[in-house]
Amino acid sequence: MRHPPPPRDERGMSMSVELVIVVPVLIVLLGVVAGGGRYWHARTTVERAAASAARAATLQRSASAAEAAARLVATTELDGAGVGCGSRDVAVDTSGFAVPVGRPATVTVAVACHVSFGGLIVPGRPGTIVVAHSASSVLDRYRGRHA
Repeated sequence: MRHPPPPRDERGMSMSVELVIVVPVLIVLLGVVAGGGRYWHARTTVERAAASAARAATLQRSASAAEAAARLVATTELDGAGVGCGSRDVAVDTSGFAVPVGRPATVTVAVACHVSFGGLIVPGRPGTIVVAHSASSVLDRYRGRHA
């Protein structure tokens, strides 16, 4: 007894062949969309962490307290957002605290986060990408401070 041939569309191509071609493309497309979402989330979180850390540093009266506050705020922001940094770097420039009172000065914080793309379904080995941002905040010109 013969089995009937698989159903064919107007072009004469088997639907199973079309499925074999379309499904991997859709899976890769979903992986790329998920990777883009992960990158966007990490970028906005790192930007917010750098800005918040710089602002927290300017509220302190000494350079050492400013650096500690900036590191704490940046770490809290990154952990709270669930970015999942494999490793992170927080660099705080507190040289503005050495500027005499009455002159403009700033504190700059640079935050870098190593985001892993290993859990995504994309071809090849996606690895990690470094998302970095820096932000500056102005020290109060007439508030007492010391290096």
